[in-house]
Amino acid sequence: MPYKEREIEKQYYTIGEVAEMFDVAASLIRFWETEFEQLSPKKNKKGNRQYTAKDIETLRTIYHLVKERGYTIQGAKEVLKNKSVQTKDKIEIIESLEKVKAFLVGIKSQLNTKE
Repeated sequence: MPYKEREIEKQYYTIGEVAEMFDVAASLIRFWETEFEQLSPKKNKKGNRQYTAKDIETLRTIYHLVKERGYTIQGAKEVLKNKSVQTKDKIEIIESLEKVKAFLVGIKSQLNTKE
């Protein structure tokens, strides 16, 4: 049985890394922390925020609602409280469809260049 190297997954992300993931300012993420009770990253001894994968999923949901769907902060809070599971499922579906779309657009561009 050959040795299969596992992909190393980070357990904690800094606020800078998270801000870069969503292409937003770190101050916006700190603001969302104060507004959304679901978002509460762990802090180390220095007080630096340490975001887990669960925190990033919560941020992804908040980002989708506020930035992509145009919800107000209050509207996003209500959606998160009432329909958290449904919202996450919809976001996952949208992300997978966007990946499929990007793949198909890539194939289309390759076919156009070969002609």
